Amino acid sequence: MKIRNTEQGFGWLAILLHWLMAITIFGLFGLGLYMVELSYYDAWYKGSLDLHKGIGAFLAIIFIIRLFWRVVNIMPTSAVVEPSNFEIKAAHYAHIALYTLLALLMFSGYLISTADGRAIDVFGLFAIPALPFSIENQEDIFGDIHFYLAWSLIFLSMVHGLAAMKHHFINKNNTLMRMLKAVE
Repeated sequence: MKIRNTEQGFGWLAILLHWLMAITIFGLFGLGLYMVELSYYDAWYKGSLDLHKGIGAFLAIIFIIRLFWRVVNIMPTSAVVEPSNFEIKAAHYAHIALYTLLALLMFSGYLISTADGRAIDVFGLFAIPALPFSIENQEDIFGDIHFYLAWSLIFLSMVHGLAAMKHHFINKNNTLMRMLKAVE
């Protein structure tokens, strides 16, 4: 197995980063849904917030690594036997939308978490400082934005997954398999 991508497929690092992010995103989404149902006096209220922030911070680091890896690596050629111009453009814009939604989601989470001017403590390992200024009702405004971005990201991720399954089961090409098995 190769660490780097080739013209034929993805290397194991790209695959690992993809699936690590996918699992983390869906896990954070589930934790977020759970958190918003807790009351301030619930025993798990603060712990769930700290866990969500900490995992979100590590997701941001993985995201930066993934973007860097994407820039310094080649992209495999399309696995679609005869891709239509529409499929190529749709896949391209869907990936841009996924990355953009994720970046905006993390930034809105940062603005929610630092609205009170305190840094984000990441499991006691390091702290992410707050901005030196804040916006009136920052936590509420970006809380709403974060909510809609999260649902948008999950929806688009599901469309992304369904498209991969369509290529695998209907078109019978190796689009899905290339993200499950690294090139040899």
